[in-house]
Amino acid sequence: MFDFQLLKKSKKSRARLGLLKTPHGQIKTPAFITVGTKGTVKSLTPQDLDAIGTQMVFINTYHIVLSPGVDVIEKAGGIHTFSGIDTPIITDSGGFQVFSLARNSKVGTKHKNELNSEEQPPHFVAITDDGVEFRSPRDGEMFYFTPEFSIDAQRRIGADFAVAFDECLYYGADYKKTEKSLRRTHDWAQRSLQVHKVQSQKSIKQEMYGVIQGGLYEDLRRESVKFISSFPFFGLAIGGVSVGETKKEMRDQIGWVMDELGDDPRPRHLLGIGEFDDVMDAVVMGIDTMDCVIPTRHARMGRFYVVQSPESYGEVDILKQVYKKDFAPIDEICECYTCHHFTRAYLHHLFKQRELLAYRLATIHNLFFMEQLFENIRESI
Repeated sequence: MFDFQLLKKSKKSRARLGLLKTPHGQIKTPAFITVGTKGTVKSLTPQDLDAIGTQMVFINTYHIVLSPGVDVIEKAGGIHTFSGIDTPIITDSGGFQVFSLARNSKVGTKHKNELNSEEQPPHFVAITDDGVEFRSPRDGEMFYFTPEFSIDAQRRIGADFAVAFDECLYYGADYKKTEKSLRRTHDWAQRSLQVHKVQSQKSIKQEMYGVIQGGLYEDLRRESVKFISSFPFFGLAIGGVSVGETKKEMRDQIGWVMDELGDDPRPRHLLGIGEFDDVMDAVVMGIDTMDCVIPTRHARMGRFYVVQSPESYGEVDILKQVYKKDFAPIDEICECYTCHHFTRAYLHHLFKQRELLAYRLATIHNLFFMEQLFENIRESI
């Protein structure tokens, strides 16, 4: 039911073409994974996703646990049935929320970053080697995330791929704290895998990615690669990037991991990356899949992606007054539904009036743009 085939390796870089097979379809790699945090890609229907060509959706376990709850998803027959999304789905472990919680508590008071505007910080309680305890920001209910809880929740959600529970450390953590966090992540990886093995014996149709951490420290990153890749995870994910570091630091971290992985044939996923230059460099460095909220978030802000030149991409801020009487499509060469049917002037009007249609049309365009970008990348390889 699950398989990953390497079809071609570039002779000019580490870029590679692959085919990732799941019970819910195949993903041509390199691929962009669309984020549907709460079991929905904001403003879009599953039919929209099909028309766009979305290959895979990334859903957030933490948010699903809080609402509607895994019992509801399980009773509905799993996330595919519940949401109507019939493409392959991957769920994260909730590990990134450890980072989100910590940076709004005593653990991360010196390194706070701006929160995702779409979520309020939950009431962080405690993090130990066993797990993370916090209160729901909605009703104050206490939750305790452990590797065992996370993997069981992901099983009950029913996505094609689960992710091992890990700790995503804040940017700027010193070596001692990063090393301690890495030991915890490695322990949680083994516990996650053990739970997954038990589930697999019950014929659960789900595979798992292990997460490589290590922060800004080369020896810890390389150590994490050796440790995580020594276990029979189906795929390998790189975590702890795009948490405040510079682009050079991020590329250094990815480079160390790729060096250490060498010819490991398993699929490689980069967590939380989606800007154009980062996407291009990640593919060249050997990444197979990546996810990010940026294309959909930018869409809701009225920032439409466009081709600026054959090798340059940018965006149109449709809220600018210059577009009020601009009757051209967003992108003349784009084949998406939005560009085929609507002008910049109309989209400017929708956003100015905060009409709900604005968000749908913008999201369709940006996600279609990303799918076409990756199709071009695959053709180039």
